Formats: sequence, structure tokens, C-alpha cells
Amino acid sequence: MATFSVLLGIMIAIGIGAMSPGPSFVLVSRISVGNSRLHGLAAAIGMGLGGAFFAVLALAGLVTLLEKVEWLYLVLKCAGGLYLVYLGIAIWRGAREPIELASANGRGSISVPRALVLGLVTQVSNPKTAVVYASIFAALMPQEPPLALVLSLPPLILLIEAGWYAVVAIAFSAPRSQQAYLNGKLWVDRLAGAVIGALGLRLIGESLAVLRR
Repeated sequence: MATFSVLLGIMIAIGIGAMSPGPSFVLVSRISVGNSRLHGLAAAIGMGLGGAFFAVLALAGLVTLLEKVEWLYLVLKCAGGLYLVYLGIAIWRGAREPIELASANGRGSISVPRALVLGLVTQVSNPKTAVVYASIFAALMPQEPPLALVLSLPPLILLIEAGWYAVVAIAFSAPRSQQAYLNGKLWVDRLAGAVIGALGLRLIGESLAVLRR
């Protein structure tokens, strides 16, 4: 019962974190509304895989290394920020390009595998997520966790992350959402690009602020 209580607490904490707005939400919603439900679900799976990856890192203690070797964490943080800035610029630049929704022609503006990769890369581009996972684990896990608890965490986190973003994908791939996107594609894409780019600049700014200390 104690193991179940610990697992439930971690799952709730991770679920709340997954639901908080960020570049992952923006990306999945945009892929879903601009392509198809299948594309959005692929991106959701990519997000889940990224969450499981961070869970494995936290359980392996590699996050502790990042916290102790500050320059390595800052390098990864800057790299993640640069990727988000690049992604934001790409979305902004493509705002004026017309698209034909996948529901009409059976295809999306990107392939389904690419949607999955975009979800995965966007999720792992923010090393702060790894630190959040490690903090949750440190706060809620027992000092000597049972093997069953350790083995169950990565797949359950994959399900939670992918499950939440699957809900996002289903909501934004509905015909009404897609039609609304077509009507305001220019400004929707520019807003999405600006948000993702701003989050990337924030990561870079935080890293530079630490270096100036």
C-alpha cells in the first residue's frame, strides 16, 4: 500500500506538471490543428517518450550530475533554448504558406514520423524538465525504493504525458478547430512561433544570467 501511495503521489505531481502550458502544449496543438488527429497523436507519443527518458535520467542519478556540474547543465539549457528559438522562427516564417488539411487530402504538411520526432525533441530540449522530475522523485520516493516502483515509473510517466497530449491532440484536431485554424492561420502560427521562441529565449537568458554571477 505504501508503494501505491508513493506511486500515486508521483503520478499526480507529474500529471499537473504535464498540464501546465509550455512549448510542448503549443507544438502538439499546432500539429493537430494544422494536420490530422493521427499527426497530433504521434506528437503526443513523442512527448510521452521524452517524459519516460527524463524519468530514466532521474532514476539513474544523471540529473544529480547535471546539478553538480553547472556548466554542463547550462550548455544543455542553452542548446535547448536555441532549438526552441529555431522552431519558433520556422513556424513564424511558414505562417503565410497555405496548407490543405489532412482531413481533405489524406496527408499532412509533415509526415507522421516527423510529428513524433518533433514531439520527442521538443520535450527533451528543456533540461529543466529533468530537474523537475528529479525534484519530485527526491521529495516523494523512499530512500530505498522497491524495484517494482523503479521499474513502473518510466512506462507510467510515458502513459501520463502521452495521455494528456493525446487529449490535446483530439481536441485540436476536431473539424471546428481545424476550420478556425484555417481562418486565422497567419496569426495563429505567428502566435505559436512567438511563444515557442520566447520560451527558448527565456532558457538562454536564464543560462546567461547564471554565467554573469
